[in-house]
This record gives sequence, structure tokens and C-alpha cells, in this order.
Amino acid sequence: MTKEPKDLQDVGSKPDGSSLWRHRDFMLLWSGQTVSEMGSAVTQIALPLVAVIALNASTFEVGLLAAAGTLAFALIALPAGAWVDGGSKRSIMIVCNILRLVIIGSIPVAAAFGVLTMAQLYIVALAAGVCTVFFDVAYQSYLPSLMSAEHLMGANGKLGTTQAFAQLGGPSLGGGLVGAFGAAGAMAVDALSYVVSVLSIFGIRKREDPPKPRTDESLRRRIAEGLRFVIGHSVLRKVVACTGVANLFSGMSWSLAMVFLVRELHVSPALTGLVMAGGAVGGIAGGALAGRLAKKIGSARIIWVSVLVFGAPQVVVAFAWPGWGVLLAPLGWAIAYFAGMVYNVAQLSYRQSVTPPELMGRMNAAVRWVVWGTMPLGGVLGGLLGTLIGVRPTLMLALIGSWAAGWFVFFSPFRHMRDIPESVPEPATP
Repeated sequence: MTKEPKDLQDVGSKPDGSSLWRHRDFMLLWSGQTVSEMGSAVTQIALPLVAVIALNASTFEVGLLAAAGTLAFALIALPAGAWVDGGSKRSIMIVCNILRLVIIGSIPVAAAFGVLTMAQLYIVALAAGVCTVFFDVAYQSYLPSLMSAEHLMGANGKLGTTQAFAQLGGPSLGGGLVGAFGAAGAMAVDALSYVVSVLSIFGIRKREDPPKPRTDESLRRRIAEGLRFVIGHSVLRKVVACTGVANLFSGMSWSLAMVFLVRELHVSPALTGLVMAGGAVGGIAGGALAGRLAKKIGSARIIWVSVLVFGAPQVVVAFAWPGWGVLLAPLGWAIAYFAGMVYNVAQLSYRQSVTPPELMGRMNAAVRWVVWGTMPLGGVLGGLLGTLIGVRPTLMLALIGSWAAGWFVFFSPFRHMRDIPESVPEPATP
């Protein structure tokens, strides 16, 4: 367990929201990440629009561009965890954001000189994805060194709220910027957002303990050590199974979302974004209330309650019908986002509290490698089953499967615990 930083002791040791608002280092990290998340959400809209509008890309080329942005998670997540554990997480975050500033900023520069190509977009998507992998692993591993374990739930909740808010407001902001400055010009906003993030991280006063040198082990052995820790930990293993299965079925449902709205519910393409935004509202509420719910229900119990109880009504999406019945779709997705955000905040806080600091990066990388790896498979299964048995039955199956993943964490020690103990014995790994 990490020691409580002195600047947090000054404001009191109770894990309430007001103490985090007065935690200078966390507020710097949070504010910088908020700006960066909004910029990244703009790029999610602007990058494919650059390909379509400026370069007249085909549907297949746009699909390859989307794949290039996520390929890095499958390729380098595991070695990224080992490298993060062997270096300064704060320095890695700064370097990654400087590199993303240059990489993303190259697009509006190339467009201005008339030399932009699809090859450059592919390289930018892949290179920015690599930086994102390293930043995200370092980011999740750095937070426990910034504050005590009792404040992790509240801190992760605020960071989760930022992500959900970016998902809600980012596309609208991106559309407005594209209309005002063009698709390439809008990407300059994302590039500048990394400047704010870098300055915020530079302003953090607390320094993490330097990592112990590990010159006696190969990279492969260090990666294997992180995997063994996750697989050998009886509770973490259940958390990974729950998250991975839930992401598999979520990938199925989201792959069918647009088809369901347009072809089954007859929603106009112009309104589909508004309907999908309903889910982000649930995510914002989940991030804002995760800490309070954990205190009321229990920081351990909330992990399975969030999925099996809060998430159960999400199946109403599959019962939506044209007309006013369309409202069941954003309602169900908002419930799913709410339950998912509360679960993610709780399980991430647990993972951070039970992992030794020297394994933090590899643990986060190993978990992310597994649970993100199931999402593309879910998309393929969704398209296949949607063709074979129909969109609505497949969507119902996906929603039920996502909810049923919660039984993995129910049949674990969490079922007999109310709160996560402050000191958790380190499990033996095989």
C-alpha cells in the first residue's frame, strides 16, 4: 500500500470529495486530462472526416484507419507495462503527450501545404495509438503514487466522469470545429490540448519513488511476471473474466447499434448521434456517484452490485420500437453506461490497491490487453449473428450476456465482503 502524501494529510484523511478538490496535484492531473480527453474526442470525429472530405477515402480505407488506431493495444500493451514499471511514470506521460502533439499536429501542417496523404493518416493513427497505450498504462499506474488508497475511488470516479463528458460533448464540439475550421484544422485543437496536459503534469509537485533497477531480467520474463500476478490472483482473475466477457458482448451490441437505430427503429441518421449521446449521460452520472455509492453499499460489494443490479434494466434497449418507443434505446444505453462506469471505477480502484507498486504498470497492461482484446471479436460476432438470426435477437443476446458477466465477480470473495480491506495480503503466484 502506498503512503499517504503529506499534502493530502494537511486537508484531512477522510476520503470525501472536498479533500480531492483541495488536492493540488490531483487537480492539476485531472484538469490537464480533462482538456486532453476533449481534444481526443474531437479527433475521433475529425480524423475520419479528414480522410473522407480531404482525401476522398473509400469505406474500406476509413475502416483500416479506425483499425490502425486500436492496433497498438493488441501489439504492445504487454511490453508497454514492463517498460512503464522500469521508468518514471510521470516522465513517460510527459514524453507521450509531447509526441502526440507533434504527431497529431502534423496533419493540419501537411494539409496546409497540400501534401497530406492516406499513408500519413495511417501512420499518425498507429503512432498516436502507441503513445496512447504507454500514456494510459503510465497514467493508471501513476495515480496510486499520487495519493493514498482510500482516495482512489473518488479520484477514479472524477476521472471517469471526465471521460464520459468527453464522449458526450466531444463529438458535438468536433462537428462544430470541423464546420468552422475544416477537418484538418479541427485536429489542431487536439494537438494543442496536449500542451495543456504537459504543463499540468509538469506542475505536479509530488515525485514518485524511483523504480528499482532490474537489469537481471529479460523483457519477456518481466512481461510474464505481470501476467502471472494477474492470473495467479484469485480475485483479479475474476475481475478480468467479468470485464473481458462484458466487453465481448458490449462489442456485439455496439456493432449493431447504428443498424438497429436506422433499420429497425427508423431513426434518421441526423438524430442517431443524439440518441447515442443518452448513454454518455449515464456515464457522467456513474462517474459522479461512484464514490458515494461505494461508501453507502460497500467498496467491495459495489463491484458486483453495479453489474447485476444496476445493469439489469439495460435490456430495455432490445424492446424499443419505432416512434416514442425509440426512447427505450437511450434509456437502456444510459443504464448500461451508468452501471459500467460505477463498475470500472470500483474494480480499477481495487486493482490499484492490491498491486505492488513495482508491478502496477504490468498489471494494468496485462488487464487491458485481455479485456480490450475481446471487443473486436465481439464486433465480428455481432455482425455474423445479426446476419444469421436477426439484429434484435442478437442485440438481446448481447445485452443479457453483458449483464451475466457480473456473476464472475459475484462468485468471488467480493460476495462475502462489504469493503475492500485497507491491507490486502499479496497472493502467491504459480
